[in-house]
Amino acid sequence: MNKREKATFAGGCFWCMVKPFDEQPGIIEVVSGYTGGTLENPSYEQIKTGETGHREAVEITFEPEVFSYERLLGLYWPQIDPTDDGGQFFDRGSQYRTAIFYHTEEQKQKAEKTKQEIDESGRFKNPAVTEILPAAPFYPAEEYHQKFYAKNPQKYKQEREESGREEFIQKNWKK
Repeated sequence: MNKREKATFAGGCFWCMVKPFDEQPGIIEVVSGYTGGTLENPSYEQIKTGETGHREAVEITFEPEVFSYERLLGLYWPQIDPTDDGGQFFDRGSQYRTAIFYHTEEQKQKAEKTKQEIDESGRFKNPAVTEILPAAPFYPAEEYHQKFYAKNPQKYKQEREESGREEFIQKNWKK
């Protein structure tokens, strides 16, 4: 059995953060959930108030020999607006702010390097504000949030389009 690691990314609405990682070789599991706050075992109703300190996030279990952490970062950044400190797209509030939650010192260094590369690239006029934070307890979201894109493909597509995420990605990352 190959070695397994975890990666945790907050990128706004977690519904939109699962599909890019799911079904890639070496990705064992992608779980939608909550992390970074103080409340134990929070519910979606508690999270959406923005008062728990948690962010919607995905926790990815992966085999680094098959799909490296660098490749995960390469998939993560183009899913978000790294310059928006108030949330992502039409999802506003602290629960939708971006962050990379590192599980090892090596992950921290790689995340910081890629953030610096984004800033130095000139792709955005404003600096990246995505936080790089130590991993915190992760609480899986309710079952109806898991693999939302597969369970509700039309609503998923609508969410990505109406939120402005698809347009932003096409304009800023597909160059």
